[in-house]
Amino acid sequence: MRQRPARVADREEEVRVLVAARREVAPVVHQSPFEWRTGFSRWGIRFGDGVAEERRDAYRHPSKTSVKYGDQSGQLKEIRAFDPERRGRWSFAFQQAALRRLDKAFTAFFQRVKARQTPGYPRFTGSGHFDTVVFPRDGDGCRWDSTPHDTQTRLRLQGVGHVRVHQHRPVQGRVKTIAVKREGRRWYVILACDEVPAEELPPTDAVIGIDMGTTHFLTASEGEHEPNPRFLGTVAQELAEAQRHLATFPQRTRRRTKAHRAAARKVANVYAKARRKRLDFHHKTARALIRDHDVIAHERLNTAGMTKTAAPKPDPDQDGAFRPNGAAAKAGLNKSILDAGWGQFLVILADKAESAGRRVIPVDPRNTSRTCPPSLGGCGHVAKENRVTQARFQCTACGFTANADHVGASNVLDRAGPALCAAA
Repeated sequence: MRQRPARVADREEEVRVLVAARREVAPVVHQSPFEWRTGFSRWGIRFGDGVAEERRDAYRHPSKTSVKYGDQSGQLKEIRAFDPERRGRWSFAFQQAALRRLDKAFTAFFQRVKARQTPGYPRFTGSGHFDTVVFPRDGDGCRWDSTPHDTQTRLRLQGVGHVRVHQHRPVQGRVKTIAVKREGRRWYVILACDEVPAEELPPTDAVIGIDMGTTHFLTASEGEHEPNPRFLGTVAQELAEAQRHLATFPQRTRRRTKAHRAAARKVANVYAKARRKRLDFHHKTARALIRDHDVIAHERLNTAGMTKTAAPKPDPDQDGAFRPNGAAAKAGLNKSILDAGWGQFLVILADKAESAGRRVIPVDPRNTSRTCPPSLGGCGHVAKENRVTQARFQCTACGFTANADHVGASNVLDRAGPALCAAA
C-alpha cells in the first residue's frame, strides 16, 4: 500500500497539494465484512438503481422528461424524511455523491451517442459492482482518526461505527475526502489530503529521454535498458489453471455456490497480484528516474488508440468473407502493451516529478525510431526503411547503425530541447 504521489500546483500565495493514501481497514469484532457490504454496497446498489430507474421511466413517458442531477438531489430531503429503509443514517453528502456518480455516467453516455460511438447505456448495478463509497468531506458522514486519544487509528462511519485501520505511515496535511473501497475480501480507505508540503529534491543538472517498449520496458538516451518484467507472463500458468476451474461453473446463475465464488475469487486474486507487482515496479522505476534527473522527456503516447482491435477487412470478391488483417498479431501486441502499463507509469512519473520539483516533457512520438539521431552522430534522415528490425536501426542515407530503442530515446531528448530553451 503505497502513497500516491502528490500533485503540486504552483500558486502565488500558497502551494496546495492533494495526495491520496491507501490504508487497509480492519472491521472491529462486532462488524464483519458482510455487514459492511449489507450496509454500504447493498444500500448503494438499491439507491443507484432507484434513481437510474426514475430517469429511464421519465424518458419513456410520452412527455420525454429529462431528469437531471439537480432534480434528484432536491428530492433527497423528502426521501430522508420518509425513511422506511433508514436512509437517513447515511450522510446527505454521501447520497449526493452517489447521484453525481450516476449523473456522470449518463453524461458520458449521451456524449458517446452524440459522437456516434458505441454508447453503452448505464446498466443496473450487480451485487459485485459497487465497491467504492465516497465521502466528499471529512466529518460529514465519516471521520478520520475518530479516536485520537487511542494509539489504534480508527475511522468512524455514520451508521456503522468505529472501524480499525492498519495505518502504515502518518497522514500528512489535512484530510479532505475519504473513500472506502473493497478489493476482493479486503477493504481500504483512500484519503485525499490538502496542504501537504512538497518534498523537492536537490538539483542534479541531468536530463534524460526515455523510449517505452515491450522488449525492454524503457530505454534511456544514455543507452541503458530497463528490463520488462512481464507480470502477466509470470502468473500465466497459475491464471490459466484458475480460469479453467472457473469455466467449469455456469456463467449465468441467480446464486453462486460457495465453490463458484471461491473460483472467481481465485482468478481475481491472481490478477490483483500481478497488478500490485506492476504498480510497485512503476513506482520504483519512476522514483529512480526522478531522483537522478532534473528533466525527463518521453513520448506522448495514446495507449488507448495503440491497443485498439484490428479493423476487419471485407473481401470485395466474396460476400461475407474477410481478408487477413493481422488480428492475432495485433492482439498479442495489445496484450504486451497493456501488461507493461505505459499509461499508468507515465502518470506516476508526472506526479512524482511535480512533487519533487522536477520537470517531465512529453514530445511528439512520430518517427522517433525512424530518424537518424543527430545527437549520436547521425544525419537526421527520416525513412521507414531505417528501422531494419525491431531492435536494429541502420540509416539508408549515411549508414549509421545503432539499437533502435536507443535511437528513439535520443530523438525524444532532442525534441525536448526547444521546450527546455523556452523555459530557460
